[in-house]
Amino acid sequence: MSSATTKVATLEEAYSGPPPRLQDEATAKRDRIAASRTLPARFTRRRGLQPPPGMSIDTFLAAIAELRAELKGGDDLIQVNDDGVDLVDGWYLDKPASTHDAFHVADPEALASSAVIFPRSTADVQAIVRWANRHTSTSKDGKARGIPLYPISMGRNLGYGGAAPRIPGGVVLDLGRNMHQILDLDGGNASCIVEPGVSYFALYEAVQQLNEANKGTQTPLWIDCPDLGGGSVLGNAVDRGVGYTPYGDHFGNHCGMEVVLPDGSLLRTGMGALPGASDADGQETDNTAWQSFQHSFGPAVHGLFSQSSLGIVVKMGFHLMPAPPAHQSYCLTFPREDDFAAIVEVIRPLAQQGVLGNIPQLRHVVQELNVTGQPRATFRQGTTEADGPLTADEVHAAAAKLPLGDCAWVFYGTQYGASADALQDQIASLHRRFLAAIPGTRLVLPDEVPGDHYLHARALVCAGVPVLRELDWLHWVPNGAHLFFSPIAPTRAADARALHALISELHAAHGFDLFPTLCVAGREMHYISNIVYDRADADAKRRAVRLMRAMIAACAARGFGEYRTHLLFADQVARTYSWGGQALLRLHETIKDALDPQGVLAPGRNGIWPAAYRGEGWELGVDDVDLDVIQPKNKQA
Repeated sequence: MSSATTKVATLEEAYSGPPPRLQDEATAKRDRIAASRTLPARFTRRRGLQPPPGMSIDTFLAAIAELRAELKGGDDLIQVNDDGVDLVDGWYLDKPASTHDAFHVADPEALASSAVIFPRSTADVQAIVRWANRHTSTSKDGKARGIPLYPISMGRNLGYGGAAPRIPGGVVLDLGRNMHQILDLDGGNASCIVEPGVSYFALYEAVQQLNEANKGTQTPLWIDCPDLGGGSVLGNAVDRGVGYTPYGDHFGNHCGMEVVLPDGSLLRTGMGALPGASDADGQETDNTAWQSFQHSFGPAVHGLFSQSSLGIVVKMGFHLMPAPPAHQSYCLTFPREDDFAAIVEVIRPLAQQGVLGNIPQLRHVVQELNVTGQPRATFRQGTTEADGPLTADEVHAAAAKLPLGDCAWVFYGTQYGASADALQDQIASLHRRFLAAIPGTRLVLPDEVPGDHYLHARALVCAGVPVLRELDWLHWVPNGAHLFFSPIAPTRAADARALHALISELHAAHGFDLFPTLCVAGREMHYISNIVYDRADADAKRRAVRLMRAMIAACAARGFGEYRTHLLFADQVARTYSWGGQALLRLHETIKDALDPQGVLAPGRNGIWPAAYRGEGWELGVDDVDLDVIQPKNKQA
């Protein structure tokens, strides 16, 4: 039966699915993406099984057979990606590809895994890590290295590398398929503990059930979610992703982790390191303060497990937000391109003083076009090449026909407070502040735009309700995919102006539309540039790579560094943080070598290479733009 005749499986049927309330919407989005796809649904393998570096196919398969016997799970727990396993990009809410990066910016096989393992428990993860340490190959300089394992939660880190390993032939450890339980949901403490496969959709639905059960006795709770709700709560947090309520710092609002270390041993961070009182049978229990206090005694170590390869997080606690009595979303529009710097100057003191209720988004008006879900060709005025970026005139002519009208920038915010009347006063006051500095500023409320306008989706996300709306911009080009470029800058007019001008110039030079979204806080702003490309267009993919390389280098030269990046650009980004003769990277490598001497956990992830790989030429730098074949530059490796 074809996908067009079946509905997307919901959370009740598949841990990775949407809730029933979104089934019809998800099905429609899936079918529309499938109908417009020109790439084949499946890529037949041309290169065959690629084992880990330095290991023969026979040796690798023998090691896999040993692990199968140890785990006693057969083919259900281990998939070998040989000639018989096609590469399937799928789509966002199918079980995403665990074989490669579904948003491939090079040949899909460039970073294909040799196998995928689906552990059922923490004990399985420990056994797999010990197995990887037992089966070694030898580096060029004689160092032993184990089988490289690349843990993923749900594989939906799209735009940053998805489920791909950094080394071709690495083994992907897919934690989410079998480890997707909400282990604790405490209404009184306003906290939870989740496994890697728990999505924002799943946590939201569970919290709603808890709120209903505790109605009238406890304050209702909210979650915080990013723009799309299908990703892993745990996975987003350890990669330091963000949301938009006052609890939008996801790693900052975690509380307690359980981590499998590179030798297979187990660690708990925070108060979880202190055993709880023994139960009636004399067994240790979890410390009741584990999700109450983030720290413990001595140096704080939890940061070692964010954006790192020092451990596999198998459980993670989070604080949940008590629902405010009232909340109100709104947007402000600004008429001129050069209003940008003034907008930033107004935001800074408002954010520092806590006047702004949430982490607001400032978006260029071109984003109003792409979230309609219409292809770029829809907005052409016949003045540019069919496959080139829209001109400014085309953007503004198209925007004039949309609900917000012709403008240059749109600020999406939400206020939280004691009453609807109080929030109306707050928003009116904010409007006056912006209007005084930026003539022509307009205030727009949700009831002033159609029900399908993006403002309504922002209102849901800013109330902790996960949605699917951000999938719509994938239709901008055929076979739509994207890369994120995510630098940090101070919230100052001069820096904002310089960064935006630099990124704008480089996008134009490489032939891409610029889609800037800024998450603006009191002292810093995340500038998120979304490079949208056609996966079937080899030239567009090469230009996207060159654009990323150029932006990383040019922005770093001005002091603007990325906080998060695609795995193929991590080496370049890591080396831009070069103060003190690469002091930060040297410390990362020292810690990596101490905890993971055989380099089994995610070598190369976030630009950190263990000693057994350093010097072999695995690193990718500013001049590496042909990424269809990833191999060490020293061919003797």
